[in-house]
Amino acid sequence: MFGARTARYVWAAVIGCAILAGCTNAPPPLPTGVAEHYQLSTGDTVRVIVYNQQSLSNDFTVADDGTISMPMVGPIKARGQTVQQLEHDIYAKLDDGILVKPGVSVQLAQTRPIFVVGEVGKPGQYAYVTKLNVLGAVAAAGGFSVRADRNAVTVVRAVRDRPSEWSAGVLAELQPGDVVIVHEQFF
Repeated sequence: MFGARTARYVWAAVIGCAILAGCTNAPPPLPTGVAEHYQLSTGDTVRVIVYNQQSLSNDFTVADDGTISMPMVGPIKARGQTVQQLEHDIYAKLDDGILVKPGVSVQLAQTRPIFVVGEVGKPGQYAYVTKLNVLGAVAAAGGFSVRADRNAVTVVRAVRDRPSEWSAGVLAELQPGDVVIVHEQFF
């Protein structure tokens, strides 16, 4: 039989293991598929072309407050909007006493970057390219380090302006603004 002291050690070990097991719960898997309509956010750059109005045509970066600021128009909400919605809003503001039936075109010039941190060769900020997956992002960041756990990758993605954590395989597709975290392997 166990003594009272041994029983306490056993229970402490069981509780400690349960606590540690609770701490290692992996986040849910990264959802597959890309959002149907890309929504602008801070750091994206849009190219606005107003026909026959070179002073209004330029590239504008979405600021921290979620707006772009155009001459003669002022700040326009861009965060959470699609390119088409932003184009409609710019048209409406210009058509409201500034220009008569302006020709407006808005294009996504540059998406916000992704970030790769953790057990990689060169952690940092990298340009997003279409169809970029975790493996491509890690390769851009200098590859996995010797301590990297290739099966323990987390992606932090803003969903409705709130960060969410997801576990991801190396072939999971990324979106602009994602943060890829490569965890350390414990031997």
